[in-house]
Amino acid sequence: MTASLIPHHIAIVMDGNGRWANKRFLPRIAGHKQGVDALKRCAKACDARGVRVLTVFAFSSENWQRPTEEVSGLMDLFALALAREVPQLKADGVQLRFIGERQGLSVRVRNGIKQAEADTAANSRLVLNVCFNYGGRWDIVQAAAKLSEQGLPATEQHLSRAMALAHVPDPDLVIRTGGELRISNFLLWQSAYAEFQFTNTLWPDFDEAALDAAIASYAARERRFGKTSDQVQQLSVAVSPV
Repeated sequence: MTASLIPHHIAIVMDGNGRWANKRFLPRIAGHKQGVDALKRCAKACDARGVRVLTVFAFSSENWQRPTEEVSGLMDLFALALAREVPQLKADGVQLRFIGERQGLSVRVRNGIKQAEADTAANSRLVLNVCFNYGGRWDIVQAAAKLSEQGLPATEQHLSRAMALAHVPDPDLVIRTGGELRISNFLLWQSAYAEFQFTNTLWPDFDEAALDAAIASYAARERRFGKTSDQVQQLSVAVSPV
């Protein structure tokens, strides 16, 4: 597959960890642990295929409503994953960025996030944005608040620059695993012109073949951005090398 057909930025709603565990009569946290392994596989596969930005939905602002035991386990797992995985991610050239509201997170988690970002800041092979305690509506509100503080008008350009993901281009492809057909408050602003791929595969089972299927589906689509199909085809011919 040519580089032009590979999405520069893939975003994923990693759904289905709990159901994966329930099907195996395991505690839900076991599914989340398998989900960490799936994320490691996916990041490596994205890098190998030429994807330069991967953004994942790890913990939404609404997930605090889950049972206390599960939320506590997720926080412990997150802190442990930071300690265990960051050295290898650093060695692999991955730049880690954590997107979301940090107020309300434990000191342990906040310190782990800060250290992980500092340790990988110089990397540029793959940008891995981890949306943690994140919501798309929160992102728009915090961007609007920034503009208000700066005395700037709420234009589309100003808002885009104030968004939490302003350091990367908008996603080309948004994937949701787990069979649900919604975006659940994920990248509401940034996904305005993204292509969407929904799969029944539960996140712990998401592998290279599933990623390749999503990329192949993306490559077969025509992205018009408001133009007609004829206009897109004419532009493609105009920029094609002789």
